[in-house]
Amino acid sequence: MKKEKEKYMEIALKEAQKAFNEDEVPVGAIIVKDGKIIARAHNQKEGKNDTTKHAEIIAIQKASKKLNNWRLEGTTMYITLEPCTMCIGAIIGARIKKIYFGAMDEKTGACGSVLNIPQDYPFNHIVEVEGKLLEKECKTILQDFFKLLRKRKG
Repeated sequence: MKKEKEKYMEIALKEAQKAFNEDEVPVGAIIVKDGKIIARAHNQKEGKNDTTKHAEIIAIQKASKKLNNWRLEGTTMYITLEPCTMCIGAIIGARIKKIYFGAMDEKTGACGSVLNIPQDYPFNHIVEVEGKLLEKECKTILQDFFKLLRKRKG
């Protein structure tokens, strides 16, 4: 029987697949509160021509709207890729309790790969971080996307 956190990450992977199908870097995110998904999102940078349209940012915006509050206390976020500096900043600012992420991001990761913002800086809100959840699956969708992209550019 799958653990609850793996089930949620699989839902985030479905969001990543939506991004893949839209020719976006396949990253998905969901936010859970009290055992219910309150927001789902995937990258939309290309389609919206907006560098801030990362899955995490969109999910935070949706959750804030649903809860009618910018403070997302007591929530957990599942992300298929390690957050960048912009996203972990938004996660800290939104007061999200815990994040789980799948694949490490060796180029822009800010939760252990390049930087470790949640651990290295004494912010007023501490976010719990657990990485490498369904890492293989999260890595595979990214690798498949970039393989296809390189093939297209030939």
